[in-house]
Amino acid sequence: MNAGPASSEQPRTYIRFDGALGVIENLFNLIAAASILVLMLLAVVQVVGRTAFNWPVPGFIDITEQAMAVFAFGGIAYCQRVGDHIRMEIVLGQLKGRTLWIAEFVGVVLIWLVITGLVYGSWFHFQRSWLLGDSTIDIGLPTWPSKLVVPVALSLLWLRLVLQIYGYWRLVRNPDAEPIAVPVIHDVAETAKHEIEEAFGEDPAEFGRGEKA
Repeated sequence: MNAGPASSEQPRTYIRFDGALGVIENLFNLIAAASILVLMLLAVVQVVGRTAFNWPVPGFIDITEQAMAVFAFGGIAYCQRVGDHIRMEIVLGQLKGRTLWIAEFVGVVLIWLVITGLVYGSWFHFQRSWLLGDSTIDIGLPTWPSKLVVPVALSLLWLRLVLQIYGYWRLVRNPDAEPIAVPVIHDVAETAKHEIEEAFGEDPAEFGRGEKA
């Protein structure tokens, strides 16, 4: 699945908001990816230090636990935008036109309701950690920063879902309209084409000719 393309006939305010939100989502996704890299390097230092020098990284488990919130939730809105979340498309793949857009609309609305409750619950969890001064067991790291990441990242996802609700509602009203900033289902050939373009930065036909040469 990939986000629908843009055209000059798209609603400008909607497109501007989608672009601004996309920049923030890309930043959060980059931070999540960087946190994984840093954690992997820290794990290497932990293994080498403990094995070769009997000097483990102090509080490695505590640091790992706190970093999990960053890489687990940081890219969640980005994945929703590009349609990379795992979902069942056996039924959706058989639907066409307004029926498909209604199904997508209902699904996104249900997700939005769930995320609304999760934003409230995670914010309450953060507040409790902040007020109680909660910290990790080993080196006493404060837990509120990692707990703050969750409602912030979910709020970003909440905004993305609001955009997609509008995008799908627009398609329900006019099934012939061009999809704007919503994931659309592609067949196997289209998916392979997009993956080749992302991996090699070139047209699949050109890639095939290069392989033969």
